[in-house]
Parts: sequence; structure tokens; C-alpha cells
Amino acid sequence: MIFFEHPWVLLGLLIIPAYFLWQKRKGRIFEGTMRVSSLKLIPDAFRKRGNAKILLINILKIITVSLIIIALARPRIVESIQEKNVQVVDMVMVLDISSSMLAEDFNPNRLEAVKRTAKTFIQNREEDRIGLLVFAGESFIQCPLTVDKDVLQNLLKEVRIADREVDGTAIGMAIANATNRLRFSEAESKVMILLSDGSNNAGELDPLTAADLASQFNIRIYTIGAGTNQSVSFIPNRGYIRNEIDEKTLRAIADRTGGKYFRATDENMLVNIYDEIDELEKTEIQVKVYTQYKELFGWLLIPAMMLGLCYETLDRSVFRRRT
Repeated sequence: MIFFEHPWVLLGLLIIPAYFLWQKRKGRIFEGTMRVSSLKLIPDAFRKRGNAKILLINILKIITVSLIIIALARPRIVESIQEKNVQVVDMVMVLDISSSMLAEDFNPNRLEAVKRTAKTFIQNREEDRIGLLVFAGESFIQCPLTVDKDVLQNLLKEVRIADREVDGTAIGMAIANATNRLRFSEAESKVMILLSDGSNNAGELDPLTAADLASQFNIRIYTIGAGTNQSVSFIPNRGYIRNEIDEKTLRAIADRTGGKYFRATDENMLVNIYDEIDELEKTEIQVKVYTQYKELFGWLLIPAMMLGLCYETLDRSVFRRRT
């Protein structure tokens, strides 16, 4: 944008019409004149040439003085340059894919509801690196830490319930695997979001021991217990699914790592939980603003000088108004 350092100088432009008004009413008495008995004695062509010369001289005066006044007001282009320093959060989403996630207390089931809400959460974390780890009786890295949210969303979409051979809930091993992904991170904030609908019944590592390990690497764990405490669905060849969330363990995991435990019994609660985590782990952005000035007065003074020289040359030599 163009700004004037001394905008009050622009009031000088009012001098121009004031000068010509004075010139029309009073100034002519100070000019040399030649009296004739009748204008008919002067050819029309001669008068027209004279008026054209006067008009040209006046136009040169107006433009020259206007350019000088505007230049004195010091016009400049001001550009603001922002430099962002983003403190990125490295985050691994740890998702339970055991058979109990097929329960239909969420629509159409727990897993699909979790995937929908996780998708929105990921979209809101534009600057952060996010990974995805899934677990049942074993844990698998679905997506390593990445800033490519499109790739992450596509891999999240492909998440399915674990095969029967690896069914179970190995929370301790899932935490250890996610910790291994985060421990070498240089980010200021390292976070794990662990969602499960059961209790630890598989794996070689106790969940609390794994939480202590994560704490040593300054990894904060938010735990989410998803589902209701009742038999909610029957799955062929697997029978009724009964939810047995070990809230005590999930709460202890969060406490030992400086995180927080949440309980979701429907999808709306799950949405609110992800929103709260989003606020708790807000990415910090430091913005430095630099202002760059580009002076424009030279682009006005140079044409003003050239027009002034042109005016003097025409006035003294061509039009011979002065001696």
C-alpha cells in the first residue's frame, strides 16, 4: 500500500487553484499589455496560437508544482513481511482395533465413529507431524510421523478390525511401540492419544511400566475409554461383545505422563474430547513482522525537474516571453 510520511504537505495542492484564481482576477495587472482598438484587427489564427501557448505553459506549471508537492509529502510503498516460527507438536494416535470395536453403541460401530472424529481432528492440526499406530493383540504402525495429512487420512480410512489370530488388547506393547516412534523427536511437545474400549489382556509389557517409559522421554499420553459398560452387539463366530474398560489403568497412564483421561459413551462425547485435546495441545506460532519501505519521491522529482526545464526552455526561447 502507498502511504505518505508527511500527508499535511498535500494541502499545498490547494495553492494551485488559488494561484490561478488570483491570476485571473488580479495578476494580469502586473503583466505587460498591448492595447488595440478592436480584436478584429488580430487574426483568429494568431489569437488561437497565443491561447494554446498559454494553456501549454499553464499545464506545465500545474504538473510540475503538483509533482513537487506530492514528492515533498514523501510517498512510499509499505510492505509487511511476516516470518512464522512454528513450534511443531509430534503426535501419535494409538487406536484399538480389537474385535470389541465392532460394537454398535456408536453408529455404525465404535471403530467407524472413531475414524470419523479422528479425521476431523487431523484436519485441524495443519502444522503438526502426526503418526497412526493400531493395536489389538499386537501393534502395527499404520503411518509414521508425517506432515502429509492426505496420506495420513487415506491410511486412516483403510484401518480395519484385526484378524482373529491377533485379537486382544495389548495396551502396554502399543504404548512401547509408539514411544519408540517418538523418543528421537526433537519437537518441544511429544504427545500420544491412546483410544481403547477394553483392558490389557495381551502382550509382554505392563501398561503402567510402558507409561513410565514414555514419561522418561517427556511423552504426554491422553487416554480415551470408548464405549458403554454393557453387552451391545453380537458378532457371528465371536458372540456378544461386552465392554470392560479398565478406567483405572487408563487414568493412571495419563497421570504418570502428565496427560488426561477421558471417557466417551457416544460419538458427540468423542468429538468434544478431541476438541479439548486440540485446545490443550495447541501449536504455538511466533510471528515476527518486518516492515519494508520503498521510497517513491524520486519517481516524482525527476519528471518534475524535466518538465520544469521544458517549461523554462519553451518560455524563454520558443515563446520568448522573457528576456
